[in-house]
Amino acid sequence: MSEAELLKSESITAEAQFESKVGLWDRLRGNSRRVWGIVVLLMFAVLIFLPFWWMLVTSFKPANLVFEYPPEFIPFNPTLNNYERTLGYQGGVVGTWMLNSIIVAAVVTFGNLMVASWAGYALAKMDFPGRRTLFVALIVTMMIPGHVTLIPLYSLVLRMGWIDTYAALTIPWIGQVFGIFLMKQFMQTLPSSLIDAARIDACSEWRIFWKIILPLAMPGIAVLGIFIFMANWNSFIWPLVIMESREMTTIQVGLTLIRYQNVGFLDYSLLMATAVVAAVPMVIVFVLFQRYFLTGLRLGALKG
Repeated sequence: MSEAELLKSESITAEAQFESKVGLWDRLRGNSRRVWGIVVLLMFAVLIFLPFWWMLVTSFKPANLVFEYPPEFIPFNPTLNNYERTLGYQGGVVGTWMLNSIIVAAVVTFGNLMVASWAGYALAKMDFPGRRTLFVALIVTMMIPGHVTLIPLYSLVLRMGWIDTYAALTIPWIGQVFGIFLMKQFMQTLPSSLIDAARIDACSEWRIFWKIILPLAMPGIAVLGIFIFMANWNSFIWPLVIMESREMTTIQVGLTLIRYQNVGFLDYSLLMATAVVAAVPMVIVFVLFQRYFLTGLRLGALKG
């Protein structure tokens, strides 16, 4: 091998070693960034989860050990007495509150799914005069704060004689604009060729909706159902305003009644046990349908 070829070979070898070191450094730097990102996310996860863990731990503690120092993050002598007191509170009224919340959340969720899917299909796939104007008008109503309509809505319910009834808790919240918007955005992504083919085969719009659109829209319907159910399960202001008797109270308002049952004394153990019972349905919904949450975050970004 000549001297020139030897120098060229050494130069290529040195360049390859340099590129290898640079590539290794880039990989290490990328891995370190990934590790730090995971560490930061874990820290945020711990901070977010800590209040829920403390609520669960407190629900298993006797009332005289709630404020002990140093605090116990794992109860060494857990007790179920707080849950027994919760289930037997004032003759088992907590069970009635839970049943009221389940009824209200289920009825409102079912009603919104029906109305939103019908309206979403009409706005997304049917051509009629004023469709865009109607959709814009609906979107504008989403900008109105809910507290602004609280007094007019209460006055309307009062005149209809619905105070302290299930009708007051359910009917005013069926047909929410958010659900219509979400379903309209989702149904716009469905292929129109299937609808056109069904119309050529003389299918009615009603049959097209039930046989073609509804099965294809099940992912969007599942996401909307999760959001509506969670929102109505955690609803507080409206049930507090509209309900007068303890038997018609929902669980979220019931937590406030327990909070202020004794003036000057707050039974944290009983309150935390009741809060855990109230959180169980939401935990079950999240565990069963967690894969739909990410889908729900993407639905609103679909091109309309």
